[in-house]
Amino acid sequence: MDTKFLKWPIAMLFVPVLLMVSCNGGDLYNRTVVIPERGWYKNEGVRFDVFIGDTLANYDFYISLRNTIDYRYSNLYIFLNTMMPNGNKTRDTLEIILADDTGKWLGKGWGSVKENDVLLRKNLRFPRKGDYRFLIQQAMRTDTLKGITDVGLRIAKAKD
Repeated sequence: MDTKFLKWPIAMLFVPVLLMVSCNGGDLYNRTVVIPERGWYKNEGVRFDVFIGDTLANYDFYISLRNTIDYRYSNLYIFLNTMMPNGNKTRDTLEIILADDTGKWLGKGWGSVKENDVLLRKNLRFPRKGDYRFLIQQAMRTDTLKGITDVGLRIAKAKD
């Protein structure tokens, strides 16, 4: 049996894997959580645990959101709760704009889902080495928010 033809298809399987790995090479952390279909309840937070080992490096800090075109608002208010390695806590209220004044959805995607990768902080330096916990909660004036399908957190090494 001639094996030279078997090697080519096996090698082709590795190309997509290499491309996927190389695309997020600058990310320290990148995770997305799916919001239940029933909606995002105001007391349910999306939790991200991140270990920071380098306090001298600069990072870009992003929140990623996916929403359907059935989402009834043009913006999203969130609470970003941060617990630092020394136990200190912060809570920020942030507004993320999802549609312009004419109602046109911002972000990428076609069809019924739009994706936004929102830069919250550029060249962020973490003050302490250790485990950070980020908790994102919806802060809209409704108990259960429908139309937000995914929430993510991405921390990437800042580009010079």
